[in-house]
Amino acid sequence: MATEGKNPINMNTMSSSLQRTGQWVFSQDIPTDVVVEVGEANFSLHKFMLVAKSNYIRKLIMESKDSDVTRIDLSDIPGGPEMFEKAAKFCYGVNFEITVQNVAALHCAAEFLQMTDKYCDNNLAGRTQDFLSQVALSSLSGAIVVLKSCEILLPISRDLGIVRRCVDVVGAKACNEAMFPCRSPPNWWTEELCILDVDFFADVVASMKQRGLKPSSVASAIITYTEKSLRDLVRDHSGRGIKFSDPGNNDSDERSQQRDLVESIVTLLPSDKALFPINFLCSLLRCAVFLDTSLTCKNELEKRISVVLEHVSVDDLLIPSFTYDGERLLDLDSVRRIISTFVEKEKNVGVFNGGDFNRGLCSVSLQRVAKTVDSYLAEIATYGDLTISKFNAIANLVPKSARKSDDDLYRAIDIFLKAHPNLDEIEREKVCSSMDPLKLSYDARLHASQNKRLPVNIVLHALYYDQLKLRSGVEENEGAVVIVPEALATRGQVKADTSLAKENEALRSELMKMKMYVSDLKKNGAGASSSNSSSLVSNKKSNKHTFFSSVSKKLGKLNPFRHGSKDTSNIDEDLAGVDITKPRRRRFSIS
Repeated sequence: MATEGKNPINMNTMSSSLQRTGQWVFSQDIPTDVVVEVGEANFSLHKFMLVAKSNYIRKLIMESKDSDVTRIDLSDIPGGPEMFEKAAKFCYGVNFEITVQNVAALHCAAEFLQMTDKYCDNNLAGRTQDFLSQVALSSLSGAIVVLKSCEILLPISRDLGIVRRCVDVVGAKACNEAMFPCRSPPNWWTEELCILDVDFFADVVASMKQRGLKPSSVASAIITYTEKSLRDLVRDHSGRGIKFSDPGNNDSDERSQQRDLVESIVTLLPSDKALFPINFLCSLLRCAVFLDTSLTCKNELEKRISVVLEHVSVDDLLIPSFTYDGERLLDLDSVRRIISTFVEKEKNVGVFNGGDFNRGLCSVSLQRVAKTVDSYLAEIATYGDLTISKFNAIANLVPKSARKSDDDLYRAIDIFLKAHPNLDEIEREKVCSSMDPLKLSYDARLHASQNKRLPVNIVLHALYYDQLKLRSGVEENEGAVVIVPEALATRGQVKADTSLAKENEALRSELMKMKMYVSDLKKNGAGASSSNSSSLVSNKKSNKHTFFSSVSKKLGKLNPFRHGSKDTSNIDEDLAGVDITKPRRRRFSIS
């Protein structure tokens, strides 16, 4: 019978079935003559009853140096005390139930004890083999339960071929259900697979692939399995369900198991990178970052996300990572690699004319990604540790031609400047360097012209563009008034702008004087006598040269483009050959 071990607490750990063992052992009139130790449990039994069915026990007794064996240690038996009890019952002819839950363990125990038909007809191993073939493996659910029970029976369950048989049956029946569903919902079989360990699940996936199951059905099984297996880590695709408890504890058993699980799932993904929805891939990457999986694992997920990046949302890109002290950060490097890979792919497939980002025509997908990137920048702009270089690095990943309008980028820049109020003028200009002020809409330019956070040159660009459109008569809003920003009146640069306006006014005045002088010359020339014509012409040339030299020098001083690409200060001052009746028109005013 089953007796208490040396430790009195061990009785509490024994199953109720072990405690009842004595009921059928004491029914024998012959006293027990051997004690079988199985772990913490001891069974007082009869040698002849055990030897009649178990060749393994017979060999132990016969090969023992002790002529009278009274104790046998069977702690290594698969299934432990519970399975030995059932094997002992079988030896004593006591009925017990074989189920899909215990048939694998019972078969392993029977093989371990060598209770086969070769040793004795109708032995336990033959009974369990028949139950496996006729009952347990006749249905998909039964085969999955048996396969699940084999997890604690390794390696003997694999050596005996039980695992292989179960995997083949599950793979075949799952393929049949995927192609010809007989239950509702049609993907019920994917839910059944979720109870398996990831290694056995991988075996089943390999079996289904070998049988030619469609990649979409394989992907559906993987998605369902991942969501069920990692539900404690990520509860939804938004990423807001991540458990942040003790993220720095990288060595915990649970965390290590989850890391292995994610890495194993990534290796199972079919080669077709477009099979999985973008939110699923981003959730899996979020788990990989959180669990600090291998670089190979994260790179594979990043490549898959880049293939379908046009369908990504801002929430998907908000991939968190962690420092050692558990502080939540943003994994900007992953996002940069994903966007960069996508842009390179677009370049390689020839969506740009001649591969020129700035001159080529962008695909619709790239334009969508550009809007998403700008929205992403606006989302992370308030992050305190986000540097200007990192901000610009992400903004510049997308070619400028992909943005039809820079309004979304302007919004991100404005949020960044607001979140970082201590930037100086040069740093603000660097932040704005990725934006083209001429690609802003009228409303955005109007906002920019009054934005005190923007550097002056951006404000002037916006005002200058509006002035040009007003002069060309194509202003977007007819009758709109360009507002001079109040911010300019409070900055040191206002002096330079006021000086430029005064120079423009002085230039107009000089040009008007020149027009009046030319007009007087015409009148005086018409009323002069022919006898003095040569003298007048000589004097006129002299006066003309002196006046134009003076005007030219003044224009050079007032030239707003001086020392620039339009510098006119080096033009020859000898204008004797120019027709003074048709003076060359120059226009330097921007007012």
